[in-house]
Amino acid sequence: MAQDRFAAQMERMHTGKGFIAALDQSGGSTPKALRLYGVTEDMYDGEEAMFDEIHAMRSRIILSPGFTGEKVIGAILFERTMRGEVAGKPTADLLWEDRGIVPFLKIDKGLTDKSDGVQLMKPIPGLVDTLREAEGSGIFGTKERSVIHEANAKGIEAIVSQQFDIGRTVLSCGLVPILEPEVDIHSPTKVEAETILKERILSHLDTLQDGQNIMLKLTIPTQDGLYDAVADHPRVVRVVALSGGYSTDEACARLARQPKMIASFSRALTEGLTKQMSDAEFNDALGANIDQIYRASVAGA
Repeated sequence: MAQDRFAAQMERMHTGKGFIAALDQSGGSTPKALRLYGVTEDMYDGEEAMFDEIHAMRSRIILSPGFTGEKVIGAILFERTMRGEVAGKPTADLLWEDRGIVPFLKIDKGLTDKSDGVQLMKPIPGLVDTLREAEGSGIFGTKERSVIHEANAKGIEAIVSQQFDIGRTVLSCGLVPILEPEVDIHSPTKVEAETILKERILSHLDTLQDGQNIMLKLTIPTQDGLYDAVADHPRVVRVVALSGGYSTDEACARLARQPKMIASFSRALTEGLTKQMSDAEFNDALGANIDQIYRASVAGA
């Protein structure tokens, strides 16, 4: 049963038309996400109440009529969301069984200080235990983020090496990793950094063995089609794009020019949504965002 589910989810990730929703804001980014949603710090008391608010927001999104596998093929969750329930059902099971959406888990624990023009991931305590729990909870894969600020070859190699090392641990636990070496969209050397990143990714991909299949989540490149060779590599299931601070309109316009990338947007997905909206207003606004991101994701398919 579990093998059948995994195989069906792998096929969906490899060939499905649509995009991956990023619903994985964690402790540091949650207050900002809630403010954009119309929930300010004076409207909740303490961390537990804050996470209750963000879970309610995510549940509202997941249960919205337009949030289905027809256009949303995957969703990235925060640990608390994975361990929680939506409409009385474990989140991962509801996503796959009721909505046709493949569940992923964010596993990184934040970033180190900048060194050699990059920010590596902090250590991830109890990673294997978390991965085993995720696999047992019906999670298909993981997502782990680090950031490149400058076209520094040493720093970029360190980023890619760390991503692949963690990716191998994820693979050993039966999950599919989404490696996310983000390039800062404001970097003055973005084009050069992306060129170095592509070369290092391709080099590391060649070290993977048959069956060690991964995904990548990358900043939409300045040079259209830059990551086509990465997407075509036999060890790559899919290349997805982060919005990286671009507005929804700009992110979608840029993505539509990348025929071998699909979206994995967070802020762009929830742009314009507020707690104060009626359900009809909320569903219409979210549906419009989903439609726009979907169109950009399938534009070159």
